[in-house]
Amino acid sequence: MKIAIIGAGNLGLSIAKGILNSNGATTMYLTKRNTAEIEEYEKYGNVTITSDNREAVKNSDILILAVQPSQLENILESTKDLLTENHVVISTITGFSIAKMESILGTDHNIIRSMPNTAISVGQSMTCICSNEKGKKKIDLAKAIFNRMGHSMEIPETQMQAATVICASGIAFWMRLIRATTQGAIQLGFDAKEAQELAMHTCNGAASLLIESGSHPEAEIDKVTTPKGCTIQGLNEMEHQGLSSSLIQGIVASYEKISRIKENQL
Repeated sequence: MKIAIIGAGNLGLSIAKGILNSNGATTMYLTKRNTAEIEEYEKYGNVTITSDNREAVKNSDILILAVQPSQLENILESTKDLLTENHVVISTITGFSIAKMESILGTDHNIIRSMPNTAISVGQSMTCICSNEKGKKKIDLAKAIFNRMGHSMEIPETQMQAATVICASGIAFWMRLIRATTQGAIQLGFDAKEAQELAMHTCNGAASLLIESGSHPEAEIDKVTTPKGCTIQGLNEMEHQGLSSSLIQGIVASYEKISRIKENQL
C-alpha cells in the first residue's frame, strides 16, 4: 500500500508507527510544516518526509488525514484536483462529517471517517469507522490498517458522537477507575507504585478475559463470587453507593455535552 499521512503530529505519527512496524506500507509519505521534527522516520527507508501535501497525494493511494479541524478544508481544497477514483481518503478529524467532505471533494471518491483513541500510541486503540456510499467497498481496507494498532469496528456515522464518548472519553473514565482502585490498594497497605501496578494489570486482565473468552462480564463475576464471600460484599457495597448508576449517568452526561457542541457548530 502506498500511504500518505497528512499531518504527522502525535496522532499521525502513532498511526505511522503502527503501519511501519507491521510492514503495512510499501511506501509512506509523512507531511509536516516543520519536517526537521520527523526526520528520524526516514530511517525506515520507504518513508519520504515532506512539507508538500500535493507531493504526498500524488505518490499515494491511501490518504490518512490527521490535521487540526481548522486545517482540513483548506487541505482538501488544495489537493482535490489530484484525487482519482482509486484514492481512499481516511479522515481522523472529529466533527468533520462525511457530507462536509463530499461537499468539497464530490461523492465519487472513497471517503472514510475513523475515530481512534489515545491508546493508538501503544497499539491498543478502539477505532470506529464509517464511510460514504462509494467508500463502503474500502471499509475492510481501513479496518485492516487500524487493526494493526488495536481493534476496529464499522458503525453508522450517526453513532460517531456516541462512540466518541465510549471510546475516546472512555479512556479517561477507565483511567479514573484504575486510579480509584490504586487509592483503595494504598489504603490497604500497598505503596503507590505497587498499588498502581496491581490495579492496571488487573484491569488489563479483566478486559483480556472478555476479549479472549467472548463471555459476558456477569459470567466472569460469578466465577469469583462465593456465597457470603468478600467479593460479593464489595460489589454490593459499590452498587449501594451507585457505581453502575454513576458510570451510566456520566456517559449520558458526556454524550449530552458533545451533542450540544455539535448543535452549536451547525
